[in-house]
Amino acid sequence: MDAIPTERDLHYLRRAIALASEAKAAGKHPFGALIVDDADEILAAAGNAFGWPGGDATGHAELIAVREASRRFPPQRLAQATLYSSAEPCAMCAGAVYWSGIERVVYALSESRLLSLTGSHPENPTLALPCREVFARGQRRILVIGPLLEDEAALPHLGFWR
Repeated sequence: MDAIPTERDLHYLRRAIALASEAKAAGKHPFGALIVDDADEILAAAGNAFGWPGGDATGHAELIAVREASRRFPPQRLAQATLYSSAEPCAMCAGAVYWSGIERVVYALSESRLLSLTGSHPENPTLALPCREVFARGQRRILVIGPLLEDEAALPHLGFWR
């Protein structure tokens, strides 16, 4: 059974959704993520860097945030942190979370709900491998909470994937 989200979790999840809206406004794919430690310090925050023309296919918000936090903070600090994401981390981003040592993931939009919004858009082919399955293959436990606030998280995607 998953843990119950807290008001704190919902607060930071809404901030991740706001980052997704900012990414969309900048012409990038509408995803956002932030990493917050147990003392409520935001260690890293990012919107997606991927979008055309000339986008980096690995420029996912979660991966950017993990890279930044990993460069700036020691593993012990990340082990007390949570990644908040506007959508379920893909397999690539889940791998980055695993290797970073982050202990919790809280996400809004499920991969299946995202697929219902993106359809067969060539810039977002679905990789139907839930982050829980990626984490289950590892040697350490990562607590996953989500999906949450899916209707709110869907808003930045409306009208984007045409």
